[in-house]
Parts: sequence; structure tokens; C-alpha cells
Amino acid sequence: MAAIVAADVAGYSRLMHHDEEATHTCFMALLKGAIEPAIAEHGGRIVKSTGDGFLAEFPSAVEAVRAAVQFQTRVKEHTTAETEDRRIGFRVGVNIGDVIVEPHDIFGDGVNIAARLESLSEPGGICISSSVYDQVRGKVGIEFADLGEQNLKNIAKPVRVYAVCAGARGTAIRRTSADPPLPDKPSIAVLPFENLGADPAQEYFADGIAEDVLTTLSKIQELMVIARNSSFVFKGQTRDIREIGRTLGVRYVLEGSVRRASNRVRLAAQLIDSLNGSHVWADRFEGDLDDVFELQDRITQDIVAALEVKLTLGEEARLGKRSGSPLVYEHVLKGRSLYVNFAKHTHAQARSQFERGLAINPVYTPALSFLGLTLTDQARFGWEKDEATTYEAALECAARALKIDPESPDAYSALGYTRLFQRRHDDALAAGERSIALGPSGAGAYHMAGMFHGYSGDFRKSVEYEQQAQRLSPLARSESMVDEARARFHLGDLVAARDIASRVLIEKPRWLTAQTVLVAALWTLGSEEEARIAVGKILANHPNLTTGRWAQGLPYRHQKDLDALIKPLRLAGLPE
Repeated sequence: MAAIVAADVAGYSRLMHHDEEATHTCFMALLKGAIEPAIAEHGGRIVKSTGDGFLAEFPSAVEAVRAAVQFQTRVKEHTTAETEDRRIGFRVGVNIGDVIVEPHDIFGDGVNIAARLESLSEPGGICISSSVYDQVRGKVGIEFADLGEQNLKNIAKPVRVYAVCAGARGTAIRRTSADPPLPDKPSIAVLPFENLGADPAQEYFADGIAEDVLTTLSKIQELMVIARNSSFVFKGQTRDIREIGRTLGVRYVLEGSVRRASNRVRLAAQLIDSLNGSHVWADRFEGDLDDVFELQDRITQDIVAALEVKLTLGEEARLGKRSGSPLVYEHVLKGRSLYVNFAKHTHAQARSQFERGLAINPVYTPALSFLGLTLTDQARFGWEKDEATTYEAALECAARALKIDPESPDAYSALGYTRLFQRRHDDALAAGERSIALGPSGAGAYHMAGMFHGYSGDFRKSVEYEQQAQRLSPLARSESMVDEARARFHLGDLVAARDIASRVLIEKPRWLTAQTVLVAALWTLGSEEEARIAVGKILANHPNLTTGRWAQGLPYRHQKDLDALIKPLRLAGLPE
């Protein structure tokens, strides 16, 4: 009988593909400097290395969990300076059971279950079995989230699984509300398609296939489609479809696989009713690489037929439009993962990826839209010297995208984003509304439009749109939550503004927008000492920040709204 810890690096193939030498060096440094000392300190031993991970055993479940929490914390501390796309994060599973012990290996169901639990974990997270939970409950001072019974691959009986909450990415936001209710129209989540090819680099291709199907479905008025930021959370995990449906608040879940060999592509997809796990529809598709969009369209059309959804003539026309090439998926997906870090160097890297994609196919509208967003940020943050020219370049990207596809929701969002920071509020609002009309299940469209309305002074509409964005992306809500918090501050709902901003900061403690909204809400509520402490945290990370510099970057239409937010920051101690 032993407690087993199984761990591996999330996205290891992608990291090695990006920079093999740096990834291996960092992995070995973490193993020697953070992981091995924690395991030894708690009486465990590493049985073997698995290339991108390790297997360890402990005489006690309590010590196994304590060691796992300790080395996950140390790994996070060691990698905090790395950009998200290059940061090593471990998934960890812990189980207790009978094992067969050999000098350099251990075997048995106890080990297999630990490995399956590890695949359920988020990067930086820890999942434990109910047998471990029974041993450690009340003994380790750690909070756990009950994930329910899970069907683990090649394990005969379901296993009840618990996740360690402390330090788990996004856990604090997800645990604050119950599972969302089903809407009054057909609802669907598209999971990332499994890459069945031998080349790990084809992960980008498989992701792109699934995302394109998702994007197409999101244009249908009669459907509610969950955003990729939430449905792709389940990438690489083995979860019960019924649990996924409950978590995301959808009736149907689409899963599939992609096998690409040379110029041939084989797709398999199945639509599952999450209420009972039954199959609604399943099919296989095969064709040349050049036919991939036709294959995607067939999947989409079959899903629509299976759900008995009727399309308008306009929707039928939009669903038939394709503007891209599967060869640019990798650059766009890499660029997007860099873009969300909101740092000067990662935005520059993101811009390079989008431009490389457009060099392959200059009419790929997602690349044009994301390049427009990136250029706008580079202008508004002062990362490009010629602000006006950079804004014009961003507008040109949106214009090119709309010339190719006049009904692209993403292009209208990019257009509105640029117009907002040019203080062209009416143009931004019009673009935001058009984006929602063309992509009624677009979480990003609702978030952007909510932000446009918030800066334009319609705070109630901003809250409405941001809440809709959160419903469409229930597991990745922090961006829309920040703008909801700001809108609620202006509406005088100070407690909600404070609480929402605080929840965002649990996940992203250095987010300036959330920090400033929190300070403003605290000060206005009379919690002046807490507000001063929060300002101290801001200045610790941004010693040169002033109220003037911060105000300059906020594109409010009305000076009174800007003053309402800036005044409490000044009073709480943020320098002029």
C-alpha cells in the first residue's frame, strides 16, 4: 500500500517544439530545485522519470498531498517571470492503493488511477481520489472542490475526484457560483478535437478545426454556443460529458478527432446529449487538405439538422463563407496565446505571429482581426512611437477583413476597439452592436460591446452585455468581470464592484484595471485603510504610475465619469 503522485508538464510537446533546449533546462532546474527537495522533505521518493514528468511514492497520503502542494507552489514561484506561452506548469494526480514495487518502477491500479487523475488536473493544479481525500480531510489545512464521479480511461469503476483549490488557476472565480441553468434554446459546447496524428505539432491544426466549427455555429441565432475560452479548458482531460454539460450550462457537447497524414485529413465527430450521455449524431469525414473547409461545413450542417434548427437565408449565406487556410492556424493560435498576456514583448511576439500567418494567406480574417487588436494596444499603451499611424494600420486590418468577409463579427469587434481608443464612441458602439448581430453567441463580441457602452456612459447596458459574455464563457470570465465591476461602480453598486474586482484579483493579482476599480470602490464605501493598502500594492508593482497617466489611457466619453473613478484613487494615495 502506498500513496502515489503522478505528474507531467502540461503542453510539453508544444514547449519543446518552441524551444527544446530551454524547456529541458528549465524542467531539470525545477526538478532539482523545487520538486525533489519537497518530495524528500515529506518522506517520499521519485520512482522514475517519464521524460516530461515523474512518478513518486509516499508512505502517507497526508505527506503526499503536502509535498504536491509544496512543490506546485515552488514551481509557480520559480516560473512567475516567464511569459504564459513559455511557462512550465505541472498537472498532478494523487492516489492511494496497492502497488507492485520494483527497484525503478511501480505498477498496479493504484498507479494507473494516479496517472488518470493527473490528466484531469489543470496546469498548476492537483487532483486526488476519494481514497486520498478520506485520509487527508481535516489534516492538511487545504480546501478541496468535489468534482464528482469520473469515468477514468481503462479503469472499470468511476472514481470520485477532488481538486485542491489553493493556487489552482481560475478556481476562485469558478467556485463562486452554481452551475448555470440551461437556456430556452438549443445550447452546445465544442470541445477541442483530439489529435490522432503522430506529430504533436498538429495539435494546432486539430484545435483550429474545432475552433472553426465553433465559430461557424456561433453565428446561428437559434443556438447558444459556449466560447472556446471555456470549452477548451477541457483539452487533454477525460471528463464525463454530463459533468461538462452541467459545468458549462449546455444541453449538447460536440467532441471529435483529427488525423492528418500528408495531404489527407480524416475527421470524426459526435454530438452527445449531456443530460443522459446518449449520442444524438456521429459521423466520419475524409478528404484532401484543400477540402478541410468543406468537411467542416458538412459537420456544421449535420449538427444543425440533428438539432432541428432552422436557418434564415442570411445565416445560410454566412455559414458558407470561408476566408482562411488551415496552414495559418498555428500562427494565429500562437499569436492569440501571446496576445492575452498584455505585455510589451508578448504583444510584439503576437504581432509577428499574425503577420507570419498573413504572409501565408493574406485574406485570413481571424489573423487580420487579431492583428488589428494588437496594433490598437501597441498604440494605446505607447509601445509604438507613432500612435496615429498605428491606429490607422489597425483600422486598415479591420477594413481588409470586412472587404473579404463583410459579415465577420471579429472584424467589427476589432474596428470598434480601435474607434473606442480614438474616442470615436458612436462608431465603436455601432461596430459592437453589428458584431453581436452577426455572432449572437460570441462571448468576445458581448464583452467588447459591453466595454464600449461602459466607456460611453451606458453602464446598465454594459452590465447586461458583460453578464451575457460570462454566460457564454462561464470558465473564462475575468475580462468581462473587470468591465462589469467598473460599470457597477459607476451605477453606485459599490459592494458588487468591490466583490467582483476582488474575485478577479485572486486569479490575476497584478491586473491594474481590477486593482483601480477595487480601490475606488473601497474608498467610496468608507474602507479607507483597505483602499490605501491596495494602492500600496499597485505602487509596489508600478512605482511610476500616477492618476494622470492612468486617466489618460481611459477612453471615457464624459469627463464626469472619468473624474468619478479617478478622484478616489487620488484620495487613497495614488500620486498625481
